[in-house]
Amino acid sequence: MPNPLFSVLIANYNNGRYIEDAINSVLQQTYTNWEIVIVDDASTDNSLQILEKYTSDSRIKFFVNEQNRGCGYTKRRCAELASGEVCGFVDPDDAITENAVELMIQAHLANSEVSMVYSRFWHCNEKLEKISESFYQTQITAPDTYLTVQTGKVSHFVSFKRAAYNKTEGISAEYTRAVDQDLYLKLEEAGKILFINHALYYYREHLNGISNFHNTDKAFAWGILAKVDACRRRKISVEQVLPLFIKSVKTTTEFYESSTDYRLGKALLAPYRFLRYQILGKWWSNS
Repeated sequence: MPNPLFSVLIANYNNGRYIEDAINSVLQQTYTNWEIVIVDDASTDNSLQILEKYTSDSRIKFFVNEQNRGCGYTKRRCAELASGEVCGFVDPDDAITENAVELMIQAHLANSEVSMVYSRFWHCNEKLEKISESFYQTQITAPDTYLTVQTGKVSHFVSFKRAAYNKTEGISAEYTRAVDQDLYLKLEEAGKILFINHALYYYREHLNGISNFHNTDKAFAWGILAKVDACRRRKISVEQVLPLFIKSVKTTTEFYESSTDYRLGKALLAPYRFLRYQILGKWWSNS
């Protein structure tokens, strides 16, 4: 594939305020063989009016869920509707650097055995102005895997070969958070993963972000379940491969169980309790 099509995948819900930044960052790419696939999850804001501005550009395709289905379902549909040999998700409230797609394509072409390529990103304020560069993304090397390292080692910008994605179960439609983490674990099972030491993504910090502020705890809980699912697929013990992760789960759970937030919202901690009593069981109570 000397000049492969790159599919930029955008799952949108009520991000009309920001989505033009995401789209325009793709329009400015140095690599030109791309498409944008946008699936709107029944937004109630002005997202559709914004997207209508781009209907004359045949490279930009957008679809609308008949009803709100959640992040996992919508991202899975993005992947199913994409035509590119290489794909990468951009959240509708974020953006990518001008050379992001070009560097990703180069990495995939030079490494046929790689299923996924990931990079660093820029922390940005709500205006998408740079605050700081991420520092915890590094190449994961054997005997470590994404299961055995701290969450966050693989992060934006991430791209993957469609051929590798097709070897997996695909994005889990029932996941409402940690959808990307679940996908990364699956792609690791389909091939090698490669880190490139460039910040290629602008990550916008704002109050309504899916993993920001009040949503951080929910995202962490779903991330636990993604790792447990990966252990089940790989037929390996949670305790065997995740001692450090389990310790962090225990610390976090004990903090929340003693907090007012827990008493006010037990549903938030259902995934924690599931992991504690169904997965860790006797180990937890004896540790």
